[in-house]
Amino acid sequence: MARVRAVRIPELRTAPGVHARAGSVEELARFLADHRRIVVLTGAGCSTGSGIPAYRDESGRWRRRQPIFYQDFLADQVMRRRYWARSFFGWKVMQRAAPGPTHSALATLAGLGRVSGLVTQNVDGLHQRAGHAEVIELHGGLDRVLCLDCGLGSTRDELQQRLEFLNPDWAPEVLGINPDGDAELDDKAYPGFRIAGCSDCGGTLKPDVVFFGESVPRSRLAAADRTVESADAMLIVGTSLVVWSGYRLARLAAQRGIPLAAVNNGLTRADGMLEFKLEGDCGTVLGQALSTFSSQGSSDQP
Repeated sequence: MARVRAVRIPELRTAPGVHARAGSVEELARFLADHRRIVVLTGAGCSTGSGIPAYRDESGRWRRRQPIFYQDFLADQVMRRRYWARSFFGWKVMQRAAPGPTHSALATLAGLGRVSGLVTQNVDGLHQRAGHAEVIELHGGLDRVLCLDCGLGSTRDELQQRLEFLNPDWAPEVLGINPDGDAELDDKAYPGFRIAGCSDCGGTLKPDVVFFGESVPRSRLAAADRTVESADAMLIVGTSLVVWSGYRLARLAAQRGIPLAAVNNGLTRADGMLEFKLEGDCGTVLGQALSTFSSQGSSDQP
């Protein structure tokens, strides 16, 4: 059995006594009306309505199994087999997932000319499927696969077809579905699974996502920074911002002096920077705010 590295999962840390002021739907509607270049920063809470589980509970505690560490994926074929075996089932869930109310509400907001950019920590591609043309995927996208040896890119759908061909009779019990297209399987299931190599050179395939222990590409960080720097406000949706790559963007917005608001069901690492926060289901809250925004009349439109 492969040795699973003891990965330190980032924890939500907030200063004692620091709480975001509770906002109202009407205040959020005014926030949307008062700003025309809002950068939206999103996380897993946007996709729970689409059947994709979140990583953390409302207090920011990690509630999933240990993830596969980047260096282990590179070095250990057994770990790669574990990853692709779980993905074999998890990808089917991602294929069926459709944009939910939060994705639709943010696409509507963009259509109203209020969004200057959307940066997501999600890898499910649902913002794009909801109609967002320009999305910065901080942590990559599960729908793409890269060869680590020759650099060839391919689609996850194509790889799924190859995995199904290699494993026609492999049918272990699926114990649960985790975030990011990952299924929970019994340890006894993995040895029977056959993985695929690059269709061009036979090399090692990796999903085009950022693993724990892997760095976000500098060019992607720079693009996200530019989006924040050109914005006049930031709206944080469905994320506790525990992970540094997302939190640093909120901190950059605060350093620039632009207002930050959040819609999230629980604590966020940026609570001390927010003008206000609304708790509750993200899609419901955003839908109510957009209805209020629209009822204000055409005078506030671009």
